[in-house]
Amino acid sequence: MSQFSASNGFSVLRHRNFSFYLAARILGTLAVQMQNVAIGWQVYSMTHSLFYLGMIGLAQFAPFLLLILPAGHAADRYNRRNIITICLGVQLLVGALLLGYTLTGLQVVWPVFAVLVLFGSARAFMGPATQAILVNMVPQQDFSKAVALSSSSFHVAVILGPTLGGLLYIYGPTLVYSIGAGLLLVATILMALTASPPQKTNREPATWHSVLEGLRFVMSRPIVLGAISLDLFAVLFGGATALLPALAHDVLHIGPQGLGLLRTAPGAGAALCSIALAFFPITRRVGLWMFGGVALFGVGTVILGSTGTFLIAFICLLLMGAGDMVSVYVRHLLVQYETPDAIRGRVSAVNSVFIGASNELGEFESGVTAGWMGLTRAVVFGGAATLVVTGLWMKLFPVLAKMDRFPHHDKELAEQAAASGTK
Repeated sequence: MSQFSASNGFSVLRHRNFSFYLAARILGTLAVQMQNVAIGWQVYSMTHSLFYLGMIGLAQFAPFLLLILPAGHAADRYNRRNIITICLGVQLLVGALLLGYTLTGLQVVWPVFAVLVLFGSARAFMGPATQAILVNMVPQQDFSKAVALSSSSFHVAVILGPTLGGLLYIYGPTLVYSIGAGLLLVATILMALTASPPQKTNREPATWHSVLEGLRFVMSRPIVLGAISLDLFAVLFGGATALLPALAHDVLHIGPQGLGLLRTAPGAGAALCSIALAFFPITRRVGLWMFGGVALFGVGTVILGSTGTFLIAFICLLLMGAGDMVSVYVRHLLVQYETPDAIRGRVSAVNSVFIGASNELGEFESGVTAGWMGLTRAVVFGGAATLVVTGLWMKLFPVLAKMDRFPHHDKELAEQAAASGTK
C-alpha cells in the first residue's frame, strides 16, 4: 500500500486527477480572493464612492445571471474538465488585464468593471462544472473523502487569500495582480494536465425547455424554493461585505492589511463552523437551524454597522460566516436530497443563480443604499432587513420552518417500516 493509509483522509490524494484538480482549485481561489481585496481598495481609493463599490458586485453578477442556466446545461452536455480549464484561462486573462490597467496609471474605473464582466462570465460556466465534476474524479468509495478534503481546502484558500492580498497590497496593487496572475497560470496548467474523467453526458439539445428544467423543478418544490430563496433575499439585503473597504477606511481607520483581515473573518467563521458540523452534524430541527443561521447573519450585520472597533467588527464577521455556513449546510443537503440525479446539474445552476444574486447583487444594493442613507445606516438597515426576511419566510414556508429531519431520513424510516411489515 502507498504511504497513505486506507483510513487516512489524505489517501484520496493518490488519485492523480483529483490531486491536480484540488491544487488548481486552491490556487485559483487564492488568486481570486487576493484580487478581490485589491480591487475593492483600489476602486475606493480612487473614487471614494460607495456606489462604485456596489458596481463591483453588479459587474460580476449581470453576465452571471444571463449565462448561468445555459452553463448548467453545458456542464451536463460537454466535458467538464475542458470547461473548467477554459474558465481558469479566462480568469488568468482577467488578472493580466487588471495588472495592465494598474501599470497604465489610468484614473478612471470603468475598465475595471469591464474586466469584471468577463470574470463574471467565466464564473458562470465554471460553477456548475466544478460542482458536478468531483464525483467523476475519484472512485465511489473515496468520494466522501474527496468532498471533505475539497471543501476544507476551499475554506483554507478563502481564509488565506484576503489576508495575503491585504499584506501584499503594502507594495501596491501591481504585486497583488502579478502574483494572482501567476497562481492562475499554474492552476490552468494543472487542470489541463488532468485526464478527462469519465462522465455521463446529456445529449439533449440546448432548447429553452431543457435549459429551464432545473428552474421548473425548483418552483415545484416548496422546500427547495423556500431554502434557496431565503438565502437570496436575506443576503441580498445583508451584503455588507461590499462596503468593507469604506468601513475599513472611514469608520475603523485601518489600511488594506486590516481590510484583508476583515475579508478573511467570514471565511474563518465558516471554516470553524464546518469543522464543528463535521463532528456534530445537524440531524434534528433542521428548519429552525437554517432560519437561526440566517438570523445570526442578520444580527452580526446590525452590530457590524453599529461599531467603530476593529475587534468587534472582526468578531461580527466571524459570526456572520458561521451563521451563513449553517444555512448553506442545511440548504445544500435539502437541495441534494430533493433533486433527481438526472437534473442535478441544472438545479445546481439555479441554486448558483440564487447564491450569485444574493452575493453580487446584494453588494450592488448595499452600495446604492449606502450612497442614499449613509454608510453605517445602510449596513444596519441591511441587517435589520435580513431579520425581517427570516421571520417572513418562516410564515411563507411553514413546511420548511417545521421540518425536523432531512427528507432522506424520513424515506429511510418509511422503507424500514415497509420492510418490517412484510416480514
